[in-house]
Amino acid sequence: METVNNNNVQTVSNKDVTVGIMSAKEITTSEGVVSWHEGQILFDGRLYDRLDFTPFLSKPRQFTLHNVVIGKQFHWQRCQAQTFSGQLHIIVEGENITAVNTLPIEDYLTSVISSEMRATSSLQFLKAHAIIARSWLLAQRRLPEPPHTNYDVCADDHCQRYQGITMQTNPHVVQAVDETRGLVLTHKGRICDTRYSKCCGGHTELFSTCWDEHEPHPYLQSVACPYCNTTDASILRQVLNDYDQETHDFYHWHTLYTTDELSILVCRKLGIDIGTIKDMKALSRGPSGRISQLLITGSKRQVTIGKELNIRKALSPTHLYSSAFSIHPTDTGFDIDGHGWGHGVGLCQIGAAVMGHQGADYRTILHHYYKDTEITKLYE
Repeated sequence: METVNNNNVQTVSNKDVTVGIMSAKEITTSEGVVSWHEGQILFDGRLYDRLDFTPFLSKPRQFTLHNVVIGKQFHWQRCQAQTFSGQLHIIVEGENITAVNTLPIEDYLTSVISSEMRATSSLQFLKAHAIIARSWLLAQRRLPEPPHTNYDVCADDHCQRYQGITMQTNPHVVQAVDETRGLVLTHKGRICDTRYSKCCGGHTELFSTCWDEHEPHPYLQSVACPYCNTTDASILRQVLNDYDQETHDFYHWHTLYTTDELSILVCRKLGIDIGTIKDMKALSRGPSGRISQLLITGSKRQVTIGKELNIRKALSPTHLYSSAFSIHPTDTGFDIDGHGWGHGVGLCQIGAAVMGHQGADYRTILHHYYKDTEITKLYE
């Protein structure tokens, strides 16, 4: 059996995870309306520094939050009412209040897999996803500077999609999490930072192209992925949630702008008046073709932007699907011709779903996307 125990890996002392669900001036919960008031929390006519709703739940260990924003600032942004298990805490963060959910890691993972995708694909792909979602979470908790101060992770695409028990509709997801309980990917005794994206566009990307080039992630190599170039609707329905299926042509896509449209957009997004855009040139690319440095020449000045995510934000009202694109001037503006959906680092969800559909087991899937790794039992 390939699963191993590794004495170099730290044990998990806390098997709960804290998730920041939403922040706002006012949050409507199944227990009532909670609001920010001069640096405190106002609920039921009284002020608090912090609220813990667990003792007051009419249905223990479940609560609902209304108007939760998902896909924040992405093209699929919308609001949902979401129901969660575990504990609900309301804390003050600056001039907002934040709803925080505390629950066991394995329960969290069941929701993550169902929220990140439709989760009706093969059991082997679901097992692979359970392992990388668990690995990513535990790797973040060991960072010297975690992504969030007051909780472990957020609930949106900045971390991992987590939409509560509302999305838990497939018993295979529970089976996948149960059968991989405590399993993580490791490299030389350390838990791997197992990044993943929707569609790599044919070739996965290096960590250094999208994030810190000085941070070693030798297991996140660039590998060929011939699987994600699929139009098989049955597979796409298995892995893409309803709102993700609204995104078409994600493997190969085009975005057209007139010169005026793009100039106004870029000036607004960058907060810099560069004038009318004359030219755009990729200064550096990763192996997948994703641009990490882009030179934009305007009539007033030149500006270089990067890395991958900043480029995607600057050239779109929301985000471009990826930074793996070429730029073609037209008579009226620019044609941005791109591939892939997301940063492309690590596992490609659509590609891995196709691998599972074709009969690959979870070990084969994981070792294709994460090189020189071991599957390690971290806890029972």
